[in-house]
Amino acid sequence: MFSGRHFDRSVILLCVRWYLAYNLSLRDLEEMMAERGNRIDHSTIHRWVVRFSPLLFEHFNHRKRSVTRKWHIDETYIKVHGRWTYLYRAIDSVGDTVEFFFSEHRDLVAAKCFIRKALARHGRPERIVIEGSQTNRQAIVACDGESGFKDQSRCLEPIRIRQSRYLNNRIEQDHRRIKHRIRSMLGFKSMASAATILSGIEMVHMMRKRQARYAYNPAPSLAEQFEILAA
Repeated sequence: MFSGRHFDRSVILLCVRWYLAYNLSLRDLEEMMAERGNRIDHSTIHRWVVRFSPLLFEHFNHRKRSVTRKWHIDETYIKVHGRWTYLYRAIDSVGDTVEFFFSEHRDLVAAKCFIRKALARHGRPERIVIEGSQTNRQAIVACDGESGFKDQSRCLEPIRIRQSRYLNNRIEQDHRRIKHRIRSMLGFKSMASAATILSGIEMVHMMRKRQARYAYNPAPSLAEQFEILAA
């Protein structure tokens, strides 16, 4: 993963981890690395984050534990190049992240893409709680019908949908950890880099929830998890 790089693997992992996990700007990291004797331009750190976040996240997904069959779904706003975009997110009944999907639009097409992605990775839940969006309800019903059509060998009960703003406070609180990290980044410049960096931020959030399994180490630190994934 790190072959041919000018800087040592440990330096790259440190910069990527600190940027994704803490409220630091790229220029903050540039200054902090200079104090450690490593002269690294902030644009180089940004390239490392964009390059290695998807690879680490792919390795993380291979270790991610299964989620419960009761989900909470909602979307939150993310600003990219001065325009509002949308991050669809789902957590389960114990607060673990089920899935997320970044979209330029907030419509039925985006909602369906998100639901299909979650169902493909985790299977069908028993119940989904939504705040009140009719678009999300339509997407769940449509995607549930598609999954039932593909598996005609079993008699599947429809996914139960419950609309409740109060019950969805759980995911509203979970959004805050993601939004808190984004706030200090001073905005994203493109959809592509935003999607990549958001996947890294979501990965760190799941790491903090202990959502991955590691042999011989039931509760590794963030640094240890990054080292394991990069091995």
